[in-house]
Amino acid sequence: MKKFILIVVFISFTVVTNAARIKDIATIEGVSGTQIIGYGLVSGLANTGDTQQSKFTIQSVANMLKRFGVVVPTTNFRTRNIAAVMVTATIPAFMRKGSKIDVQVSSMGDAQSLQNGVLLMTHLSTQDGTVLATAQGGLSVGGYDFRSDGSRVGRNSVSAGRVPSGGIVEQEVKGQFIQNQILRVVLREPDFTTSTRVAQAINNSPNLSNSATSIDGATIEVKLPAGQTPGQISQLIAQLESLPVVSDVAARVVINERTGTVVVGGAVQLLPAVVAHGGLEIQIQRTTSVSQPTPFSGGKTQAFQNSAVSAQQEQNPPVLLPATSTVQDMANALTSLKVSPRDLIAIFQALKEAGSLQGELIVQ
Repeated sequence: MKKFILIVVFISFTVVTNAARIKDIATIEGVSGTQIIGYGLVSGLANTGDTQQSKFTIQSVANMLKRFGVVVPTTNFRTRNIAAVMVTATIPAFMRKGSKIDVQVSSMGDAQSLQNGVLLMTHLSTQDGTVLATAQGGLSVGGYDFRSDGSRVGRNSVSAGRVPSGGIVEQEVKGQFIQNQILRVVLREPDFTTSTRVAQAINNSPNLSNSATSIDGATIEVKLPAGQTPGQISQLIAQLESLPVVSDVAARVVINERTGTVVVGGAVQLLPAVVAHGGLEIQIQRTTSVSQPTPFSGGKTQAFQNSAVSAQQEQNPPVLLPATSTVQDMANALTSLKVSPRDLIAIFQALKEAGSLQGELIVQ
């Protein structure tokens, strides 16, 4: 019988009363950064690079060497010290030319490891092909992978790595975040209540009174005063970002059936319910017996499989779950059921169907 290791997590907070800054729950539209991507080669691998099966790697190496005046045939071309990789990065808004950024490197072919590799100069461009940065430098894979005579010792993934400060911005990325004196604040978690509270907090602040309007559950428009210099606009945005707002927390129960994890939000409540739960446990044990004939009898040694089946029915009386208003009360009520986490998942689903669980049930 297979056994599962399950985890149940209860977030032990009650009604959220602590206010968060607007900059912690929202962003300014237009300053999210720009994603870039490129194709390159990693060299210096200790015979752990791409094999001949990766045809694109051979073609890429031949094209690169041709730029340096070296012409090599692509037939019977063998090198295990080079791997083809994809290079990705995100350039933050307002990053100036010459600034350095980190880049991510991931293998495309059948390379065993990128450990100790060096990324050769790679152009990084946007979706429309505009080159914004170049990347080059030594890789940090954060793990290891050693193989010898069929044995292997490894830790973490070595087919992807990072080049710290390996990317250099070649073209400035200008963020367009103000249009017609209107600034937009976008919530990371859309919610109409939180959106309204953010607009009220902005309207009650100095120099921004009656300037904010909640457009929808995720967007708040702010009308900036006319005639402001860039420095004054930056001060107003800094003032806006530091305003405290109490965000509205949705009542949710998140269940991950693969790991057996149950996370209950602080706003979840239970209405009174009666739960009767019992489980049937079946065990099948198989043993092998060997029949050994006596000497000179002419018989043959044979093995026999014997199976023993047992079943046990749990007898749990019905349990009354009282109405709860806090997660701690809910944890105490559910603990009285004395069930496993896997059974607890089924109970949560049944409570939702019965209308006792006051909140959204998310099953992953």
